[in-house]
Amino acid sequence: MEIEIATIGGYEEVGRQMTAVRAGDDVVVFDMGLNLSKVLIHDNVETERMHSLDLIDMGAIPDDRVMSDLEGDVKAIVPTHGHLDHIGAISKLAHRYDAPIVASPFTIELVKQQIKGEEKFGVENDLQKMSAGETMQIGERNELEFVNVTHSIIDAINPVLHTPEGSIVYGLDKRMDHTPVIGDPIDMKRFREIAREDNGVLCYIEDCTNAGRKGRTPSESVARRHLKDVMYSIEDYDGGIVATTFSSHIARVSSLVEFADDIGRQPVLLGRSMEKYSGTAERLDFVDFPDDLGMYGHRKSVDRTFKRIMNEGKENFLPIVTGHQGEPRAMLTRMGRGETPYELEDGDKVLFSARVIPEPTNEGQRYQSEKLLGMQGARIYDDIHVSGHLREEGHYEMIDTLQPQHIIPAHQDMKGFAPYVDLAENMGYNLGRDLHVTRNGNLITLVEE
Repeated sequence: MEIEIATIGGYEEVGRQMTAVRAGDDVVVFDMGLNLSKVLIHDNVETERMHSLDLIDMGAIPDDRVMSDLEGDVKAIVPTHGHLDHIGAISKLAHRYDAPIVASPFTIELVKQQIKGEEKFGVENDLQKMSAGETMQIGERNELEFVNVTHSIIDAINPVLHTPEGSIVYGLDKRMDHTPVIGDPIDMKRFREIAREDNGVLCYIEDCTNAGRKGRTPSESVARRHLKDVMYSIEDYDGGIVATTFSSHIARVSSLVEFADDIGRQPVLLGRSMEKYSGTAERLDFVDFPDDLGMYGHRKSVDRTFKRIMNEGKENFLPIVTGHQGEPRAMLTRMGRGETPYELEDGDKVLFSARVIPEPTNEGQRYQSEKLLGMQGARIYDDIHVSGHLREEGHYEMIDTLQPQHIIPAHQDMKGFAPYVDLAENMGYNLGRDLHVTRNGNLITLVEE
């Protein structure tokens, strides 16, 4: 059976992931993501109102023209998890393919909301839920399986396409977490079994985000302990404490909510995406928040809440807000600019339970946000975080476990691929033979007819 891989997006940058695998006449598309930094550099861009061609020209979503070179029918569109760099282009591109969108329950719910907010295209693809551990027939000879992995968003999976020539493991995005705060540990047992099945692993496509960092990525339970230590250390402070994190990071948000109660403050979630992700997670029973936890996304209700906090005393509340990357319209950025009723004063604490995404737009915006907060007297607590991506030893362990015949690094630019290439070559792979560094829009033939 002929096996081809189209590397469509995410092979020249971090973001706008999209990869297609053709096995015989069947094609499966993995991810359809957005490159947020390409959107952020334009003021007031509303992607939901824009045409896909304009977004492709901006470099914001994948240019999927290479799909016309794949001689087969798309049988499924499979996002791995609910981050926008993996689902943000579904509402712009999925309608071009007569195929269902197949994803884990939390991811499907976020895709549904993405489609609902779309104003330019009608996306009518079937939405199919499939949980980790389940399989689905793809055509007559191939099978799709979801393997549970751990990442900085709940309900993440690595899809595996089983073909007569071996398995294709699409490995974006994960870390090896054996003690996650929410959900099950990474299913290394299943990865070991897949490696031992008939024909083993034909190809492993892997996210290289932290490949240049030594050691292993700590568990979310480590970030939870770090956060607890910081929050308990400022328990006696009688002024304002504000926290920010990735709004999609439900495990971290639930830790913040819990520790706020522990130190005698009422937590409140503020910002549109905070309300969206946490509300969805609670509705689907992934998390059990206190009944009185306020979640406010609309600007007016957020400002009303800020007024209430100022009236009743900042020392009684922990606002958990959007804006950890310094996004111009996010809550924390507006607070830094003095555009909300919440008044920061000398000594107030701002906890960044997130790292800066290592990309110039983000770094610049975050720098500006921290400077503005500092000018108002805020004390910054930075880097209370663990990454959602594998470091060097995690990558070594995955390659060692799967023993793939071919490897394709993804989710980076050329500079970002380099440490992963070094690692793979040290493990016996050879660039140009079975280690394929590629670009957006390329086709790689793994098995010829």
